[in-house]
Amino acid sequence: MSHTTTGRPATATAPPEGGRPPVDREQITRLVCAHMETRAIGAMAALGIADRLGDGERPAGELADELSCDPDALHRLLRALTALGLVSEARPAHFALTGQGALLRTDRPDSLHSFVRMCTDPAMLDGWRGLEGAVRTGRPAFDEAFGTDFFTHLAREPELNDLFNAAMRQNTGAAARILPAAYDFGRFTTLADVGGGDGTLLSAVLCAHPGLRGLLYDTAEGLAQAGATFAAAGVADRCTTATGDFFTSVPAGADAYLLKSVLHDWDDVRSERILGHCREAMPPDGRLLIVEPVLPDVVDAAASPLPHLSDLNMLVNLGGRERTRADFAALCARTGFELADVTPLAPARYSLVEAVPV
Repeated sequence: MSHTTTGRPATATAPPEGGRPPVDREQITRLVCAHMETRAIGAMAALGIADRLGDGERPAGELADELSCDPDALHRLLRALTALGLVSEARPAHFALTGQGALLRTDRPDSLHSFVRMCTDPAMLDGWRGLEGAVRTGRPAFDEAFGTDFFTHLAREPELNDLFNAAMRQNTGAAARILPAAYDFGRFTTLADVGGGDGTLLSAVLCAHPGLRGLLYDTAEGLAQAGATFAAAGVADRCTTATGDFFTSVPAGADAYLLKSVLHDWDDVRSERILGHCREAMPPDGRLLIVEPVLPDVVDAAASPLPHLSDLNMLVNLGGRERTRADFAALCARTGFELADVTPLAPARYSLVEAVPV
Protein backbone atom coordinates (compact mmCIF):
# COMPACT_ATOMS: atom_id res chain seq x y z
CA MET A 1 0.00 0.00 0.00
CA SER A 2 1.46 3.34 -1.02
CA HIS A 3 1.63 6.20 1.46
CA THR A 4 1.69 8.91 -1.19
CA THR A 5 -0.29 9.67 -4.33
CA THR A 6 1.90 12.50 -5.62
CA GLY A 7 5.01 10.58 -6.57
CA ARG A 8 6.98 12.33 -3.80
CA PRO A 9 8.63 10.39 -0.96
CA ALA A 10 6.47 9.91 2.14
CA THR A 11 8.89 12.11 4.07
CA ALA A 12 8.23 15.17 1.91
CA THR A 13 6.81 18.09 3.85
CA ALA A 14 4.95 21.21 2.89
CA PRO A 15 6.72 24.56 3.32
CA PRO A 16 6.42 25.97 6.83
CA GLU A 17 3.41 28.21 7.35
CA GLY A 18 3.53 31.10 9.74
CA GLY A 19 6.86 30.01 11.18
CA ARG A 20 5.58 26.57 12.21
CA PRO A 21 8.07 23.67 12.05
CA PRO A 22 7.49 21.25 9.16
CA VAL A 23 5.25 18.28 9.91
CA ASP A 24 7.05 14.91 10.08
CA ARG A 25 4.88 12.77 7.82
CA GLU A 26 7.20 9.78 8.22
CA GLN A 27 6.67 9.80 11.98
CA ILE A 28 2.88 9.80 11.63
CA THR A 29 3.07 6.94 9.13
CA ARG A 30 5.34 4.94 11.45
CA LEU A 31 3.01 5.46 14.40
CA VAL A 32 -0.03 4.34 12.40
CA CYS A 33 1.80 1.24 11.16
CA ALA A 34 3.21 0.32 14.58
CA HIS A 35 0.66 -2.48 14.95
CA MET A 36 2.35 -4.16 11.99
CA GLU A 37 5.67 -4.07 13.85
CA THR A 38 3.94 -5.68 16.84
CA ARG A 39 2.61 -8.51 14.68
CA ALA A 40 6.00 -9.02 13.02
CA ILE A 41 7.90 -9.41 16.28
CA GLY A 42 5.07 -11.59 17.59
CA ALA A 43 5.47 -13.89 14.58
CA MET A 44 9.24 -13.97 15.16
CA ALA A 45 8.69 -15.15 18.72
CA ALA A 46 5.90 -17.61 17.89
CA LEU A 47 7.91 -19.24 15.10
CA GLY A 48 11.03 -19.53 17.25
CA ILE A 49 13.20 -17.72 14.71
CA ALA A 50 15.68 -16.42 17.29
CA ASP A 51 16.44 -19.92 18.60
CA ARG A 52 16.90 -21.24 15.06
CA LEU A 53 19.27 -18.42 14.10
CA GLY A 54 21.33 -18.91 17.27
CA ASP A 55 24.84 -17.46 17.22
CA GLY A 56 25.52 -17.64 13.50
CA GLU A 57 24.26 -16.68 10.07
CA ARG A 58 21.62 -18.86 8.39
CA PRO A 59 20.16 -18.89 4.87
CA ALA A 60 16.47 -18.10 4.70
CA GLY A 61 15.64 -21.23 2.69
CA GLU A 62 17.21 -23.49 5.29
CA LEU A 63 15.25 -21.77 8.06
CA ALA A 64 12.04 -22.16 6.06
CA ASP A 65 12.57 -25.93 5.83
CA GLU A 66 13.24 -26.24 9.57
CA LEU A 67 10.27 -24.07 10.54
CA SER A 68 7.86 -25.56 7.96
CA CYS A 69 7.27 -22.13 6.45
CA ASP A 70 6.72 -20.92 2.90
CA PRO A 71 10.24 -19.90 1.78
CA ASP A 72 9.22 -16.66 0.09
CA ALA A 73 6.95 -15.58 2.95
CA LEU A 74 9.58 -16.28 5.60
CA HIS A 75 12.19 -14.41 3.56
CA ARG A 76 9.89 -11.39 3.45
CA LEU A 77 9.32 -11.57 7.21
CA LEU A 78 13.07 -11.78 7.84
CA ARG A 79 13.68 -8.72 5.67
CA ALA A 80 11.05 -6.79 7.61
CA LEU A 81 12.65 -7.90 10.88
CA THR A 82 15.96 -6.68 9.48
CA ALA A 83 14.44 -3.27 8.82
CA LEU A 84 13.21 -3.28 12.43
CA GLY A 85 16.72 -3.99 13.73
CA LEU A 86 16.02 -7.48 15.10
CA VAL A 87 18.05 -9.41 12.54
CA SER A 88 20.72 -8.43 10.01
CA GLU A 89 21.27 -9.40 6.38
CA ALA A 90 24.99 -9.21 5.64
CA ARG A 91 24.54 -10.87 2.24
CA PRO A 92 21.44 -11.66 0.21
CA ALA A 93 18.99 -14.06 1.92
CA HIS A 94 21.40 -14.85 4.81
CA PHE A 95 20.33 -13.62 8.25
CA ALA A 96 21.74 -13.34 11.77
CA LEU A 97 20.42 -12.01 15.06
CA THR A 98 21.22 -8.52 16.28
CA GLY A 99 21.70 -7.77 19.97
CA GLN A 100 18.05 -6.80 20.25
CA GLY A 101 16.80 -9.82 18.36
CA ALA A 102 18.86 -12.12 20.57
CA LEU A 103 16.62 -11.14 23.49
CA LEU A 104 13.99 -13.39 21.92
CA ARG A 105 16.15 -16.49 22.39
CA THR A 106 14.68 -18.78 25.02
CA ASP A 107 18.08 -19.88 26.37
CA ARG A 108 19.13 -16.44 27.66
CA PRO A 109 18.70 -15.53 31.35
CA ASP A 110 17.48 -12.09 30.25
CA SER A 111 15.17 -13.49 27.57
CA LEU A 112 12.04 -11.54 26.66
CA HIS A 113 10.56 -14.36 24.59
CA SER A 114 7.60 -15.12 26.89
CA PHE A 115 6.99 -11.41 27.46
CA VAL A 116 6.78 -10.83 23.70
CA ARG A 117 4.53 -13.87 23.23
CA MET A 118 2.15 -12.65 25.92
CA CYS A 119 2.07 -9.05 24.74
CA THR A 120 1.28 -10.18 21.18
CA ASP A 121 -1.32 -12.77 22.18
CA PRO A 122 -4.98 -12.04 21.31
CA ALA A 123 -5.67 -11.90 25.05
CA MET A 124 -3.64 -8.67 25.16
CA LEU A 125 -4.32 -7.26 21.70
CA ASP A 126 -8.02 -7.85 21.04
CA GLY A 127 -9.16 -5.56 23.83
CA TRP A 128 -7.34 -2.65 22.18
CA ARG A 129 -9.92 -2.70 19.38
CA GLY A 130 -12.25 -1.22 21.97
CA LEU A 131 -9.96 1.61 23.07
CA GLU A 132 -12.34 4.28 21.82
CA GLY A 133 -15.20 2.77 23.79
CA ALA A 134 -13.03 2.45 26.89
CA VAL A 135 -12.14 6.12 26.62
CA ARG A 136 -15.81 7.05 26.29
CA THR A 137 -16.99 4.91 29.20
CA GLY A 138 -13.93 4.53 31.44
CA ARG A 139 -14.56 0.77 31.54
CA PRO A 140 -12.17 -1.96 30.29
CA ALA A 141 -12.74 -3.18 26.75
CA PHE A 142 -11.38 -6.67 27.50
CA ASP A 143 -14.55 -7.72 29.33
CA GLU A 144 -16.69 -6.99 26.29
CA ALA A 145 -14.27 -8.65 23.87
CA PHE A 146 -13.93 -11.89 25.88
CA GLY A 147 -17.11 -11.96 27.97
CA THR A 148 -15.22 -11.90 31.27
CA ASP A 149 -12.47 -10.01 33.07
CA PHE A 150 -8.80 -10.58 32.30
CA PHE A 151 -7.80 -12.67 35.31
CA THR A 152 -10.89 -14.90 35.12
CA HIS A 153 -10.04 -15.52 31.48
CA LEU A 154 -6.48 -16.48 32.48
CA ALA A 155 -7.76 -18.94 35.10
CA ARG A 156 -9.83 -20.67 32.40
CA GLU A 157 -6.86 -21.01 30.03
CA PRO A 158 -4.03 -22.97 31.73
CA GLU A 159 -1.55 -22.59 28.85
CA LEU A 160 -2.20 -18.86 28.63
CA ASN A 161 -1.88 -18.57 32.42
CA ASP A 162 1.52 -20.30 32.27
CA LEU A 163 2.61 -17.92 29.50
CA PHE A 164 1.41 -14.94 31.54
CA ASN A 165 3.38 -16.09 34.60
CA ALA A 166 6.50 -16.58 32.47
CA ALA A 167 6.04 -13.13 30.93
CA MET A 168 5.66 -11.51 34.33
CA ARG A 169 8.79 -13.31 35.52
CA GLN A 170 10.76 -11.93 32.58
CA ASN A 171 9.29 -8.47 33.04
CA THR A 172 10.21 -8.55 36.75
CA GLY A 173 13.82 -9.36 35.93
CA ALA A 174 14.80 -5.70 35.46
CA ALA A 175 13.46 -4.73 38.88
CA ALA A 176 15.02 -7.83 40.47
CA ARG A 177 18.45 -6.75 39.28
CA ILE A 178 18.12 -3.25 40.78
CA LEU A 179 15.82 -3.30 43.80
CA PRO A 180 17.92 -5.41 46.25
CA ALA A 181 20.70 -2.80 46.30
CA ALA A 182 18.44 0.24 46.04
CA TYR A 183 16.86 -0.07 49.49
CA ASP A 184 17.95 -1.14 52.97
CA PHE A 185 16.03 -4.40 53.36
CA GLY A 186 18.51 -5.54 56.00
CA ARG A 187 16.66 -3.67 58.74
CA PHE A 188 13.64 -5.96 58.41
CA THR A 189 13.04 -9.45 59.77
CA THR A 190 10.46 -10.66 57.26
CA LEU A 191 9.48 -9.27 53.86
CA ALA A 192 6.05 -10.22 52.52
CA ASP A 193 5.70 -10.05 48.73
CA VAL A 194 1.97 -9.62 48.13
CA GLY A 195 0.88 -10.80 44.69
CA GLY A 196 4.49 -11.82 44.09
CA GLY A 197 3.82 -14.57 41.56
CA ASP A 198 6.62 -17.09 41.24
CA GLY A 199 8.89 -15.27 43.71
CA THR A 200 11.44 -13.87 41.23
CA LEU A 201 11.66 -10.49 42.95
CA LEU A 202 11.49 -11.85 46.50
CA SER A 203 14.26 -14.37 45.75
CA ALA A 204 16.53 -11.62 44.46
CA VAL A 205 16.02 -9.57 47.63
CA LEU A 206 16.61 -12.60 49.87
CA CYS A 207 19.81 -13.51 48.02
CA ALA A 208 21.17 -10.02 48.64
CA HIS A 209 20.14 -9.99 52.32
CA PRO A 210 21.00 -13.34 53.97
CA GLY A 211 19.47 -12.38 57.33
CA LEU A 212 16.04 -11.70 55.84
CA ARG A 213 13.12 -14.13 55.67
CA GLY A 214 10.41 -14.02 53.01
CA LEU A 215 6.67 -14.61 52.80
CA LEU A 216 5.20 -14.99 49.30
CA TYR A 217 1.45 -14.46 48.98
CA ASP A 218 -0.60 -15.04 45.84
CA THR A 219 -3.28 -17.22 44.29
CA ALA A 220 -2.61 -20.89 43.67
CA GLU A 221 -2.14 -20.15 39.95
CA GLY A 222 0.33 -17.38 40.72
CA LEU A 223 2.39 -19.52 43.09
CA ALA A 224 2.61 -22.53 40.76
CA GLN A 225 6.32 -22.04 39.96
CA ALA A 226 7.41 -20.51 43.28
CA GLY A 227 9.00 -23.65 44.68
CA ALA A 228 11.26 -24.04 41.66
CA THR A 229 12.24 -20.36 41.82
CA PHE A 230 13.20 -20.56 45.50
CA ALA A 231 15.14 -23.78 45.00
CA ALA A 232 17.08 -22.37 42.05
CA ALA A 233 17.96 -19.24 44.06
CA GLY A 234 18.94 -21.24 47.15
CA VAL A 235 16.48 -19.45 49.43
CA ALA A 236 13.83 -22.15 49.93
CA ASP A 237 14.78 -22.51 53.61
CA ARG A 238 14.10 -18.82 54.24
CA CYS A 239 10.81 -18.40 52.45
CA THR A 240 7.27 -19.61 53.00
CA THR A 241 4.24 -19.30 50.74
CA ALA A 242 0.63 -18.53 51.53
CA THR A 243 -2.31 -18.91 49.16
CA GLY A 244 -5.15 -16.44 49.24
CA ASP A 245 -6.92 -13.41 47.83
CA PHE A 246 -5.56 -9.97 48.72
CA PHE A 247 -9.04 -8.53 48.30
CA THR A 248 -10.08 -10.63 51.31
CA SER A 249 -7.01 -10.49 53.56
CA VAL A 250 -3.23 -10.29 53.70
CA PRO A 251 -1.24 -12.54 56.08
CA ALA A 252 0.33 -10.97 59.15
CA GLY A 253 3.82 -11.77 60.39
CA ALA A 254 6.00 -9.46 58.29
CA ASP A 255 7.45 -6.05 59.09
CA ALA A 256 7.64 -4.96 55.44
CA TYR A 257 5.07 -5.51 52.69
CA LEU A 258 6.05 -5.38 49.02
CA LEU A 259 3.64 -4.84 46.12
CA LYS A 260 5.25 -5.02 42.68
CA SER A 261 3.02 -4.29 39.64
CA VAL A 262 -0.11 -5.04 41.66
CA LEU A 263 -1.93 -1.76 42.24
CA HIS A 264 -1.78 -0.67 38.60
CA ASP A 265 -4.01 -3.64 37.73
CA TRP A 266 -6.87 -2.15 39.72
CA ASP A 267 -8.95 0.99 40.09
CA ASP A 268 -8.69 3.14 43.22
CA VAL A 269 -11.51 1.37 45.08
CA ARG A 270 -9.94 -2.06 44.75
CA SER A 271 -6.42 -0.72 45.28
CA GLU A 272 -7.58 0.82 48.54
CA ARG A 273 -8.95 -2.55 49.61
CA ILE A 274 -5.57 -4.18 49.01
CA LEU A 275 -3.72 -1.45 50.88
CA GLY A 276 -6.23 -1.56 53.71
CA HIS A 277 -5.55 -5.27 54.23
CA CYS A 278 -1.80 -4.60 54.19
CA ARG A 279 -2.29 -1.91 56.83
CA GLU A 280 -4.29 -4.30 59.03
CA ALA A 281 -1.57 -6.95 58.81
CA MET A 282 1.35 -4.60 59.37
CA PRO A 283 2.93 -3.67 62.73
CA PRO A 284 2.99 0.05 63.68
CA ASP A 285 6.66 0.36 62.70
CA GLY A 286 6.27 -1.58 59.42
CA ARG A 287 6.85 -0.35 55.90
CA LEU A 288 4.83 -0.50 52.70
CA LEU A 289 6.94 -0.76 49.52
CA ILE A 290 5.29 -0.30 46.11
CA VAL A 291 7.25 -0.96 42.91
CA GLU A 292 5.52 0.52 39.88
CA PRO A 293 6.04 3.22 37.26
CA VAL A 294 5.37 6.70 38.62
CA LEU A 295 3.95 9.00 35.98
CA PRO A 296 5.15 12.62 35.81
CA ASP A 297 2.74 15.42 36.64
CA VAL A 298 3.35 16.87 33.16
CA VAL A 299 4.20 14.65 30.19
CA ASP A 300 7.65 15.17 28.68
CA ALA A 301 7.29 14.54 24.95
CA ALA A 302 11.01 13.69 24.76
CA ALA A 303 10.71 10.88 27.32
CA SER A 304 9.67 7.29 26.63
CA PRO A 305 5.95 6.90 25.91
CA LEU A 306 5.92 3.37 27.40
CA PRO A 307 4.58 4.30 30.87
CA HIS A 308 1.67 6.16 29.28
CA LEU A 309 0.97 3.32 26.85
CA SER A 310 1.01 1.00 29.85
CA ASP A 311 -1.55 3.28 31.45
CA LEU A 312 -3.81 2.84 28.43
CA ASN A 313 -3.23 -0.91 28.52
CA MET A 314 -4.43 -0.97 32.12
CA LEU A 315 -7.55 0.94 31.04
CA VAL A 316 -8.26 -1.33 28.07
CA ASN A 317 -7.52 -4.75 29.55
CA LEU A 318 -7.87 -4.49 33.32
CA GLY A 319 -9.63 -1.31 34.36
CA GLY A 320 -6.56 -0.23 36.33
CA ARG A 321 -4.15 2.67 35.86
CA GLU A 322 -0.60 3.94 36.24
CA ARG A 323 -0.31 6.71 38.84
CA THR A 324 1.55 9.91 39.64
CA ARG A 325 3.28 10.59 42.94
CA ALA A 326 0.22 12.60 44.00
CA ASP A 327 -2.03 9.66 43.13
CA PHE A 328 0.04 7.31 45.30
CA ALA A 329 0.07 9.84 48.13
CA ALA A 330 -3.73 10.09 48.00
CA LEU A 331 -4.13 6.28 47.96
CA CYS A 332 -1.84 5.99 50.97
CA ALA A 333 -3.62 8.74 52.88
CA ARG A 334 -7.00 7.04 52.42
CA THR A 335 -5.71 3.69 53.71
CA GLY A 336 -3.77 4.62 56.85
CA PHE A 337 -0.37 5.35 55.31
CA GLU A 338 1.78 8.38 54.66
CA LEU A 339 3.97 8.49 51.58
CA ALA A 340 7.57 8.83 52.75
CA ASP A 341 9.73 8.66 49.64
CA VAL A 342 9.84 7.82 45.92
CA THR A 343 13.08 6.39 44.51
CA PRO A 344 13.51 5.86 40.75
CA LEU A 345 14.93 2.41 39.97
CA ALA A 346 16.90 3.43 36.88
CA PRO A 347 17.49 2.17 34.27
CA ALA A 348 14.26 0.20 34.78
CA ARG A 349 11.04 2.13 34.29
CA TYR A 350 9.97 1.49 37.88
CA SER A 351 10.14 3.53 41.06
CA LEU A 352 10.08 2.41 44.67
CA VAL A 353 7.29 4.13 46.60
CA GLU A 354 7.82 3.88 50.37
CA ALA A 355 5.00 4.55 52.83
CA VAL A 356 4.71 4.33 56.61
CA PRO A 357 1.67 3.57 58.80
CA VAL A 358 0.01 6.52 60.50
